[in-house]
Amino acid sequence: MVLLITPEKAHKLLVVNTRAQRLQLGLTQKGLSERSGVPLPTLRKFEQKGLISLESFLKIQMVLGGLEEIIKATQIKNMHFSSIDDVLEADRFIPRKRGHRN
Repeated sequence: MVLLITPEKAHKLLVVNTRAQRLQLGLTQKGLSERSGVPLPTLRKFEQKGLISLESFLKIQMVLGGLEEIIKATQIKNMHFSSIDDVLEADRFIPRKRGHRN
């Protein structure tokens, strides 16, 4: 699989997009902080440096309307097959259910 975006770029885009969502809704940092329950200094640190806990990020997205999209993006995708060859090929690449010890 070829990745078209790096984790660092994705991180930066999450910050930029979250701030844009806030501004599009006409919310101040203080307003978003009050509605989400995320402390204002935490929200400011996120918008300036990109640092935030997952829980706080999800609270912010809940207010901004993006939480369901995040959940959908992490769901397991159902495979669609167009031929028996696709089915047989998929069986060869069954993902492991457990990790291994290093």
